Amino acid sequence: MRTSLATVSLSGSLTEKLTAASRAGFDGVEIFENDLLASPLTPEDIRARCADLGLSIDLYQPMRDIEAVPPEEFARNLRRARHKFELMGRLGADTVLVCSSVSPLAADDDALAAAQLNELAELAQDFGIRVAYEALAWGRHVNTYDHAWRIVEAAGHPALGTCLDSFHILARGSGPKDLEGIADIPGEKIFFLQLADAPLMAMDVLQWSRHYRCFPGQGGLDVTGLLRHVIAAGYRGPLSLEIFNDVFRQAEAGPTAVDAHRSLLVLQEAAGLAALPAPVVPTGAAFVELVTADAEPASALLGALGFARTARHRSKPVDLWQQGEARVLVNTGPAARRHGTSLAAVGLESPDPAGAARRAESLLAPVLPRRRAPEDAPLDAVAAPDGTELFFVATDTAAADGEPELPDWRADFVDVPRQNATPHGVTRIDHLALTQPWHEFDEAVLFHRSVLGLHAQESVDVADPYGLHRSRAVSNADGSVRIALGVGPAPTDDGARAQHIALATDDVVATARAFRAAGGRLLSLPANYHDDLAARYEFADGELETYRELGILYDRDAHGEFRHCYTHTVGRVFFELVQRDGCYRGYGARNAPVRLAAQHAAR
Repeated sequence: MRTSLATVSLSGSLTEKLTAASRAGFDGVEIFENDLLASPLTPEDIRARCADLGLSIDLYQPMRDIEAVPPEEFARNLRRARHKFELMGRLGADTVLVCSSVSPLAADDDALAAAQLNELAELAQDFGIRVAYEALAWGRHVNTYDHAWRIVEAAGHPALGTCLDSFHILARGSGPKDLEGIADIPGEKIFFLQLADAPLMAMDVLQWSRHYRCFPGQGGLDVTGLLRHVIAAGYRGPLSLEIFNDVFRQAEAGPTAVDAHRSLLVLQEAAGLAALPAPVVPTGAAFVELVTADAEPASALLGALGFARTARHRSKPVDLWQQGEARVLVNTGPAARRHGTSLAAVGLESPDPAGAARRAESLLAPVLPRRRAPEDAPLDAVAAPDGTELFFVATDTAAADGEPELPDWRADFVDVPRQNATPHGVTRIDHLALTQPWHEFDEAVLFHRSVLGLHAQESVDVADPYGLHRSRAVSNADGSVRIALGVGPAPTDDGARAQHIALATDDVVATARAFRAAGGRLLSLPANYHDDLAARYEFADGELETYRELGILYDRDAHGEFRHCYTHTVGRVFFELVQRDGCYRGYGARNAPVRLAAQHAAR
C-alpha cells in the first residue's frame, strides 16, 4: 500500500523533512500547518519540490475547533476555512484534516455539529477538497471514532468523511470488541488513516499524545489489529504516520524517516498486507570484533580472562582470540577508532546467512560494502542503528543432504602457534550489552525485532548516580542470542556509550579467581551492597565473604540464580563474567545501579 509521513514527525526545516521522507521511500506526506508557516517557500514552491521528490501531498492539517459553535463563531471559521482551501489549491493538496473541537464554545449538539460540517464540506467541494473529520481522544464532546462517524453520517455530504487515528482510538483503551464498529464505516468514507504507537503509560492522554507517540512496533498499542479492521472495512488510501515525539523532533531527520518507513513495512507484514523475506533468527554469537589502535591493552585483558590468540586473518590485521565457544576478534586496521578500544562488529550464527541479508535489505538495512580478497569467505554484513556491523555467518556448519555447504568465516584465518594459555572456564558469549545513542533507542529495538527476528522483553529503567538508564533486552527463543539495548542518562555523556560483553562460565568464582591471579582487575563494589545481600538472602557459610572479596553480584528470580562480576574498562569495552543456574532469564538489572556507581567511582 502507499505510505505517507506527517512532516511533524521529523526534525528540521520543511525542505529537510521532505527530502528525508523521499529518500526513505515514502510515497507522500501530510503537510503540518506549522511547517508550512515557518517555511520561506511559497505553497507553489513546496508543491514543485514534492513533485521533484516523487511525493504526493496527501493531507493538509489541522483545522481546529470548527463545529458545534455559535453562528457568529462559525462564520469566522468559514472565513478561515476559505483561506485554507485557497492555500491548499496552491499547494496541490485535496484533503484537509478537521479535528473534533476542544473549544469551550462548542456545544454538545450532534445535529448542530453535523449541519456545520455539512456547510464546511459544501465550501470545500467548491475548491475540489475533501474534509476528513477526526475524533481527538480529548475532544470536548466528540472523542471516539464511532461518535465522529455518526456525525459524518448524519451530515451526509460526499465531500465529508472521517479520519481514523490509531492513537486516538487505542489510547482510550479500545479493545478488539471496540474496534469491530469500524466495519460499520463504508471504506470510501474513511478518507484518511493515521497510524502511531505509544508505550503504555498512566498519564494525561493529551501529554501522552504530544510527547510519547512512536512508530508502530515500538510501543504497546495494537496498531496491527486496528489496521486489519480498517482494511477489512474497505479503506484503500495511504498508510500515514503522524508521530509527536520529543526525541524524534531533535534527532536527525534522515535516519528517523528510514526508521519510520521500516515500521510501516513491518506493520504491513504483520497485518498480512505485504510479503517480505522471512526472518532468519540467529542461533548464537559467533564472535565479537574489537577495533583498536593499540592491541596491547585488549590483548592483556583477553589473556587474563583465559583467552588464547589462535589465528590471524590472512590479509587483514585481525587476530582471533578464543576460549571455549567464545571468540573475540581484535582489529588494528586503519579504521580503528581514535577513542580507544571499542566494539565494532558482532558475528551472528545464521542457518541461512544469505536469507538473513535479504531480510535486512528488504527492511532498509542495506548490506554494507566490504573489501575482501578473492579467496576470502563471502560474508554479508548490515549496520545496526548505532553503527555496529552485524555479520551473518556460519561456523563449522556441515551441509545437509542436497544442500550447499555454507562458507565458514574462520576459513579466512590462519592458525598461529598456541600460547601457553590456561582456560579459565569461559564457555561462550552469554550476552552483549550495547548502549545506544539517546535518540536511537526505539529504532534499535524495532531493528533487532524486525530485521533479526528477536523477541523484545519489557523495558527496564535503571537509576545511577547521574541519571536514569533505560534498557530493553532482545533474544531468540532459547537464549543463545541475548542483546541488552540501553540508553544512557544524558545525550552528551560520552562515557555512557561503553559497551560490554558478557562471558558465560559454569563457576564464576573460579573464573574470577583465575582472572585476578593472571593480573586482571575486577570492579570493586561498596561494602553496603553485600551487607544488603545478607539481609535479603541466606547463603552458605563463607559464600558471601567470597562475593565480597571478588566483587561478585547476586540475583535470583522464579527460575534460577545469577552470579556476575565485571572487569575494568579498556577504552569503551569491559567484560562481565556470568553464571546462570537453573533457568534464570534476566541480566541482573537489580544490581545495575551498584555496578554503574562503582564504574563512575573507578574512572
